[in-house]
This record gives sequence, structure tokens and C-alpha cells, in this order.
Amino acid sequence: MLIRHTVCRYLESVGYQVEAATNGQEALDLLEGDYHPDLIVTDLQMPKVSGSELITALKENSTTREIPIVILAGKKASSDGPQETRANYTIYKDIDIEAQLQKALTAALSGAKSN
Repeated sequence: MLIRHTVCRYLESVGYQVEAATNGQEALDLLEGDYHPDLIVTDLQMPKVSGSELITALKENSTTREIPIVILAGKKASSDGPQETRANYTIYKDIDIEAQLQKALTAALSGAKSN
């Protein structure tokens, strides 16, 4: 929750309007309406609908498939499973989040892909 708060406050401080969801299902519900964000930041480990499941749903929907996605992840250990590769950018919780967010915004919103 602290990290979500940090991400939201940072995005607001640089001029973005932020809508936050506490889990993947809330995010999908929010996107069913008229809300069409410029960017989606998601954790991979969420209740109800995981980040990977959320990304699958977004990519399968013609109205959301082109929205840039930034993953907020724990540092990957070599013994972990495969990383999510469908996102435009991945930032890590244990490194300066604000600096990474600035790089992610620049890359994701310019159409670049970096993991």
C-alpha cells in the first residue's frame, strides 16, 4: 500500500490524474466504463486478478490493448519464473521508485519498450 501511495503521489506531482485500484478486478471494472488512461501501472502480485491476468485481459480488449503498461515488481531472482514480457517497462520496488517512474514514463509514453 505504501508503494502504491508513493507511485500515485509521484504521478500526481508531475501532472497526471490518477485513478487507483486495490486489485486487478477493480482495475478491470474501472476500465469497463468511459475511463481510458494514458498509462497503466500494475503490480504482478495482486488479489482476485493477478497482474499477468490483468495484462492478458488488457491485450485481448481492442480499447485497452495499446495502453502502455508499467510493471511494478520485486527484484527478480534468477530462480524466479519467467518475467512478464508484454509490458512496456518494468520498475523495481527496491530501487528509487521516483527515478524509475520518470524513465518509465518517458519510455512507455514514447512507445519504447524496455524491461
